[in-house]
Amino acid sequence: MSSVAQETPVAADWPALDGSQQRVAVEVLRHGPLPRAELARRLGLSAGSLTRLTRPLVDSGLLVEGSTDVHTRTGRPSLPLDVAPSARRFLGMKITGDTLFGVVTDMRATVLAEHTVPLPARDPAAVVATAAAAVEHLRSAAGGDVAGLGVGIGGFVRERREVARAHYLRWDHTVPLADLLEEAAGLPSVVENDVRALTVAEHWFGPGRGMHSLVVITIGVGVGCGIVVHDRLVEGAHGGGGSIGHRPLFGWGVCADGHRGCAHALLASDAIAGAVAQAVGHPVDHAEALALARAGQPAALRVVRDGGRALGLLVADIANLVDPELVILTGDGIGLVDLAGAELDAAVLENRNQDAGPTPVEVRPFPFTEWARGGAAVAIQTHVLGTAGAAA
Repeated sequence: MSSVAQETPVAADWPALDGSQQRVAVEVLRHGPLPRAELARRLGLSAGSLTRLTRPLVDSGLLVEGSTDVHTRTGRPSLPLDVAPSARRFLGMKITGDTLFGVVTDMRATVLAEHTVPLPARDPAAVVATAAAAVEHLRSAAGGDVAGLGVGIGGFVRERREVARAHYLRWDHTVPLADLLEEAAGLPSVVENDVRALTVAEHWFGPGRGMHSLVVITIGVGVGCGIVVHDRLVEGAHGGGGSIGHRPLFGWGVCADGHRGCAHALLASDAIAGAVAQAVGHPVDHAEALALARAGQPAALRVVRDGGRALGLLVADIANLVDPELVILTGDGIGLVDLAGAELDAAVLENRNQDAGPTPVEVRPFPFTEWARGGAAVAIQTHVLGTAGAAA
């Protein structure tokens, strides 16, 4: 890979770019450094058109030229184009029911610093105050210009501005969280469902980079899903796109909303712990439930294997609908795959449309800082595209 000879401070604003320049700059951000010939091929541009579009981007410092290691057919050196990743800093946060996880990243969502702080309370005022204090701490660690803040939160989020409902924070009314954060922290702010935010990070800057379709399924306190189709993140009309937790599967377990045999009832951490506790006759948490299954306790092993089969059904169901290039499985409850991988694979094979061909499935345990990185990725995406909506 080419090395950037010198990183120049950005003089131009990404949101001010016209559509053609934006396409060029975003392609370099996501896939660079790129030789000019490769960039022109990717975008379907002539060499002259690419030169016309990139010259002002290089002159302004938004794009930089790398070292010479590629030659054209005429023998002349071709300087790869890249962004200056350190020219902008972004802050990302993941807010759970009791903790705020924060990170500082560069323009490619590489984590540069981390910060974790407990929430003193769950009401919006306390959450916003904690986030504002975390912003000040992270700003001091950023070592550069901070261009925006992105927050991932478990719940229904509208237009990356409002939280319509957040079960784990016990918010049952609309909270204009992005506006409140902008006022308290003094930074352009966006809010996204935490699973969709993680999906943005994996699509733009992770293993889904360069793919046009991707599915991320998370299991833990709840069950969630992020979907990319035609290079765009799928969002629902009411802020709930990817909400698969209540998909009916099988069995007699009942979730907190009264749905029998749904994904939450079979896969959520509390559901697995509760089913194992009922079988063994004493309380256990999720980690203890998995430990019992790992030790061969029959009831615990049966519950975990049912979870593996349920997860396989979900993967097959979504793969049949979307036909993604990759499915990523993650979340703090993903440890059950170590114990029920065979059941997962069998359920996928049995229920997947065989005419569609195999779907690669990757199990990737992510720490909460990776979820916070998802918030930063949404802030980056919003900054470079100049929109708070779903992005290409």
